[in-house]
Amino acid sequence: MLTTIKQLFNRKNKDLRKKILFTFGALFIFKLGTAIIVPGIDKNSLTGNLGFFELINALGGGAMEKFSIFALGVMPYITASIIIQLLSMDIIPYLSELTKQGITGRNKLNQITRILGIVLAFVQGYVYSFTYVTKGSSVDYIEFALILTAGTSFLLWLGDQITAKGVGNGISLIIMAGIISNLPTMFATAFSTLVKGATVQEIALGSTLFGLFVIVYIAIVLGIVYEEITERRIPIQYANKSNSSMMGGQNYIPFKLNSSGVIPVIFASALISIPSIIASFVKNDAFKIFVEKWIVMTTPTGLILYVLCIFAFAYFYTFIQIKPNELADNLNKNGGYIPGVRPGDETVEYLTKIIKRITFVGACALAVIAALPVLFGMFSQMPTTVSIGGTGLLIVVGVALETYKQIESELVSRNYTRGRRR
Repeated sequence: MLTTIKQLFNRKNKDLRKKILFTFGALFIFKLGTAIIVPGIDKNSLTGNLGFFELINALGGGAMEKFSIFALGVMPYITASIIIQLLSMDIIPYLSELTKQGITGRNKLNQITRILGIVLAFVQGYVYSFTYVTKGSSVDYIEFALILTAGTSFLLWLGDQITAKGVGNGISLIIMAGIISNLPTMFATAFSTLVKGATVQEIALGSTLFGLFVIVYIAIVLGIVYEEITERRIPIQYANKSNSSMMGGQNYIPFKLNSSGVIPVIFASALISIPSIIASFVKNDAFKIFVEKWIVMTTPTGLILYVLCIFAFAYFYTFIQIKPNELADNLNKNGGYIPGVRPGDETVEYLTKIIKRITFVGACALAVIAALPVLFGMFSQMPTTVSIGGTGLLIVVGVALETYKQIESELVSRNYTRGRRR
């Protein structure tokens, strides 16, 4: 990492520094927009009860809580991407064909995803306006939804500009910036909550607890980094190639410990929140009490359901992304095989067994990280704005690692090109 930082300050990498500065400038515009409240909104008319939208608020840097023009962030586009990706898995033949058409197909899929994302942004904006703004007419709600949709559209454009002229994936960096912007406030709140008292002993105890809080937080970050970079490598050999012809390098199939990313957590959160949303619309006290007692995530039974949903979605999404049958078939077509495993059904069974074991370990790590904020809220007296672990931290670490690898690979590529010119 130190070598990469030194290379960035090299005079020959001036254009790369400009890309990084452009990225920071674009993210500053995003953060500035989160402070601009939707025109025509009276702060006194906001209910302040986010409910299911709490996750979107956390990913958007608190924009939803303020009812800013970027309240929805890029979550409608993320939702649309997940939907299109699922429908492309042999569910809708037209979308499946587009995935096989190379760059042209990907561009069409991207256009379809953006259109669906804009539609979802309008629907979510209207629902959000209706449930979160108490005083308003139907025309007001439509106007608010249009403004929120325009905000999401601008963020998609801004993300494209970051991807084209900056470093990293623009959409991912916008989400990461929204999450990171909440961290200073969270640590300040934790410090003011813990370090209080009139005596020296109370202040010392609070300072010790705050130091322990920071250490645990850093340890969780390191654990997530380890979980993100860990992979199981399955060695493979080719019948028509030798190790010497491949420059002595070992060929292998890498399987990440957490191949599904944060998708299982997002799906599980959405599924667990559905009964609460229904209870808010249906005026039934018995149903509302049942949901609050048994299904809400902050209850023991709700937390167990949440963890089980994470496991279920982790297996589901992993096997949608990694298909052992296709993997074994492609390996066989290229003349490759796994040492000690016969091609065909035995290879499929072997890969399936490996993926199941890896997914179980990855799902356990994902469930622990996702459940930490809930458990922390149950057993601590800290405000709800202070948490440990969670979906946001997973996203931040994942995007940071991806961006760092992109910068590092670009520097390596430039050094290699300069070396060849010499």
